[in-house]
Amino acid sequence: MRKTVMLVEDEPNIIEAISFVLSRDGWNVVTHSNGHDAFEVILSIMPSAIILDVMLPKRNGYEILRDIRENSKTKEIPVIVLTAKGQKKDRETAEKLGSNLFMTKPFSNSEVLEAVRQLVDNVEV
Repeated sequence: MRKTVMLVEDEPNIIEAISFVLSRDGWNVVTHSNGHDAFEVILSIMPSAIILDVMLPKRNGYEILRDIRENSKTKEIPVIVLTAKGQKKDRETAEKLGSNLFMTKPFSNSEVLEAVRQLVDNVEV
């Protein structure tokens, strides 16, 4: 069975690029584009990994990350925070809330693919 990555992102070009590179590598990619109900979708999917944007409509990625880490069902899922907000404060906030990896936009597709591979191989969900 293919492993599933959930991409919570609202930018269509980024959704397309990441979905393409991960799908081509054999991943099942589920996308969601707003923060309002992203956590509920994560609970219903229970992905192998999550790629999470910070700036989302309705609710930001930090709030969603907090929910992920506070829930016993989702707390061990690896989370990559992928954001245009690359300041030291943003990185520290993501780490404090429990992100496994912090990546800034722009990014290379190969970096995202390698990060997902490493996190899913190194963390049992």
